[in-house]
Amino acid sequence: MASVPQSQDDPAAYVGLAAAEAERRARERGWQTVRSLPPGAIITLEYRADRLNFEVRDGRVTRAWTG
Repeated sequence: MASVPQSQDDPAAYVGLAAAEAERRARERGWQTVRSLPPGAIITLEYRADRLNFEVRDGRVTRAWTG
């Protein structure tokens, strides 16, 4: 499955979803890598257009971004 062009899938649409549901939807929509992170996690600055990141608090996505 090819990665989703950023313009076709708005990361903001994942905010508020349960983490498992958000990850399932992202994979169905073609994201090659989906990463769930706790608030304030230290991450690398390596940008990957095929990666969708979720910040998860209490089992819900509070922020989502590409890279």
